[in-house]
Amino acid sequence: MIGRKEEIKRISAVLESNKSEFLAVTGRRRVGKTFLIDTLLRGHYCFSMTGIQNGNTNTQLVNFGIKLSEYNSSSEHSTPKNWQQAFLQLKAYLQTLDTSKKQVIFIDELPWVYTPRSNFIQMLAHLWNDFLSKESHFILAICGSATSWITKKIINDPGGLHNRITEIIHLRPFTLTETLDFLRSKGLRFSSQEVARIYMALGGIPFYLESLRKGESFATAIERICFAPKGLLRNEYQNLYQALFKNAEVHQSIVTALAAHPAGLMQGQIPEKAGAAQSGSYQRAIEELVVSDFVMENPPYGKKKRGTIYRLTDEYSIFYHRFIKNQKRYTPGLWMQIAASQTFKIWSGFAFESLCLKHVGAIKRALGIGAVYAEISSVRVPPTEANLGFQIDLLIDRKDDSINLCEIKFHAGPFTIDKTYYQQLLNKRQRFIEYSGTKKQVFLTFISNHGLTQNAYSREIIDAEVLLDDILGNN
Repeated sequence: MIGRKEEIKRISAVLESNKSEFLAVTGRRRVGKTFLIDTLLRGHYCFSMTGIQNGNTNTQLVNFGIKLSEYNSSSEHSTPKNWQQAFLQLKAYLQTLDTSKKQVIFIDELPWVYTPRSNFIQMLAHLWNDFLSKESHFILAICGSATSWITKKIINDPGGLHNRITEIIHLRPFTLTETLDFLRSKGLRFSSQEVARIYMALGGIPFYLESLRKGESFATAIERICFAPKGLLRNEYQNLYQALFKNAEVHQSIVTALAAHPAGLMQGQIPEKAGAAQSGSYQRAIEELVVSDFVMENPPYGKKKRGTIYRLTDEYSIFYHRFIKNQKRYTPGLWMQIAASQTFKIWSGFAFESLCLKHVGAIKRALGIGAVYAEISSVRVPPTEANLGFQIDLLIDRKDDSINLCEIKFHAGPFTIDKTYYQQLLNKRQRFIEYSGTKKQVFLTFISNHGLTQNAYSREIIDAEVLLDDILGNN
């Protein structure tokens, strides 16, 4: 298994526990939750079922009855009338099992099993509180892509499940280094530059990365996967959000607005750009997108909450809106044509910024400050009649009385700092010092995929440099 070291350690501890455990695994669709649980716990399954998307209560109960008959070796299955009866049947079966080893009850896509007024959660809580928790050999494992739903309904349940979860694992997409390791495990030999482009387009989502093939370049793979009529990700977008959120239209309107503003928007700007009035439903949807790893909160320098920038960071969603959405007809070579456009260059710049924001830990380690506590933020000062504005997308404010102002560039080759850009960097640093009033030492840090052309300007203005290979080597 690639990566997931901490998750493996925690699930192994659950297996070795001398009491029953209640495990919840969350994470966005396609991130590998079921694979993780199957790989580590399948040998201990005594019952497992997967919720049926959009199924009503009877559909879920029929599914439960079928799965129970498979595990208790019954030649016939019966459909329980309700969840109280279903869990009584499950309890009767569980009482016949060997108590000397861990027995795992796994409910996958649990949010799909739940239906309004079915009492599913109440009866699940009763099964745990009245039986499973009083034994020492059970693991109740639940899983679901609707992270916000599980957080609200199960983890933070004010009723029978309050504080009952004993282990919570939120599975995140692969890092850049884990993506490289995953591709190499499949025998794929992409260069670090192509791995970065793959990550910028697809993110660290194992299911998407699984579709890459030997002998393909980045361009060939993207055209086949994202643009060909039967491409895996040609129509993934609608399924992605509908599977995760109820009233997904609100979430999609937010994602659409943020996709059109790659530098991000403040919370109050989002409904306006989405063409809707500010409301509680929008606030909840924004929070759910953050919890589900689609949107990143980028706090402003020197402030706690006000002025926070919300930035869409789900790579596939950004790529879909920028390139896939408006392609009505497919012609071979389409992606090569797109990749030569100015739109592609603009996307590459913002996508690389997003990659860096997700790998600040690796950047800090590359700078030799991995152990130094730092607050990560951004600065966005709009221009006025009196002063020019400026923007810093990544600022590392360190506890050792230093600040790194990071310039991030994705370029076809080594980037050259000329006299004009040199003066812009000088001005930006000075404006930040005046704006913040900081007494700390301010370092200009340059982060890029190909590095800098060494000249008098770069040597004079840049204090530290981080390359793409440094990020790959310090994940």
